[in-house]
Amino acid sequence: MRDALGGTLKGIAHKVRSYPSNGPRSRNVITTSPTEFLEVFATLAPLPDAAATARAAYLVAPAEFTLAAESARDNRYMDMSLTVDPLKALAQHGALAQALRADIPVITFPGNPATPDAVFPNNVFATAPGRLIVGRMRHAVRQRETERADIRDFFGDVLGYDEIDLSGCDDLVAELTGSLIIDRARGIGYCGLSERCDLAGAQAMHKAFDLRLTFCFELAESEYHTNVVLTLLASRAAIIAADGFSDPAAAKAIAKAYGDRAIWLTPAQKQAFAANAIALSDDRVWMSACAAASLTDEQYETLAGYGFAVGTVELSEIEKAGGSLRCCVGEIY
Repeated sequence: MRDALGGTLKGIAHKVRSYPSNGPRSRNVITTSPTEFLEVFATLAPLPDAAATARAAYLVAPAEFTLAAESARDNRYMDMSLTVDPLKALAQHGALAQALRADIPVITFPGNPATPDAVFPNNVFATAPGRLIVGRMRHAVRQRETERADIRDFFGDVLGYDEIDLSGCDDLVAELTGSLIIDRARGIGYCGLSERCDLAGAQAMHKAFDLRLTFCFELAESEYHTNVVLTLLASRAAIIAADGFSDPAAAKAIAKAYGDRAIWLTPAQKQAFAANAIALSDDRVWMSACAAASLTDEQYETLAGYGFAVGTVELSEIEKAGGSLRCCVGEIY
């Protein structure tokens, strides 16, 4: 596998080092070692002032929705032979916003016909308490999304957030919470390295999100984003597609960190976007209707045992663009 800068990930991964202690947040570590990750994880109690789930969410509505051929170059969940119905996509997206309002407030920004596939804003904009982070997208068609002044102004002028802008950093790729899954309660990140996020991007996001620990690992050759192979549910359980990881030990270490409270997906369930899910409250996980239909009765029972009901929304039209429900949701912390 090659990163976006052309070097092999295996060739650069050994350069990661542990950082020294960083004040009251206790640890400041980036590692590619499953063993070191588990050792450091065991020392990190949940942060007393950190929420495990977002206080609100934002979406970007489809406008003249189409598929972007440039994105399809490294998104194998896209099929450019499919036709899309822009009005159906808009209706499904509106139903998604309404459904999520059962858990938290949801803001929907209007779509822009100049970026007709820009329905996955979580890769472009993300938040931490008091901060807006703007990502560095790999493809030019997605880089245009970072230029939206209305979204930047909403967080800066309305919410008073500071802005950390990675979009102009030509020496890294960092597609935010597409590539980085965050345990918000503990300040821990899980970063899958691929064409959409290189090691420099992982380091930049570790600093931007003020994380205490980031575990970096290579995704499987066929994967583009971590959030189609892994999700954390309110910082207490995980949904994992093991075949999405280059090294099975990385997936096993993540499950072990959460006391093996993990739903393990088959390749078919991963393809149905069952890992592209999100918990916006302590007692519900949201996923697309296609994803939910792929789960077994036993997996539903296991989720219930973890304290989660499953909420579903039909997103068949939007999923043609290679992402699903979690990709549509930008979290506001």
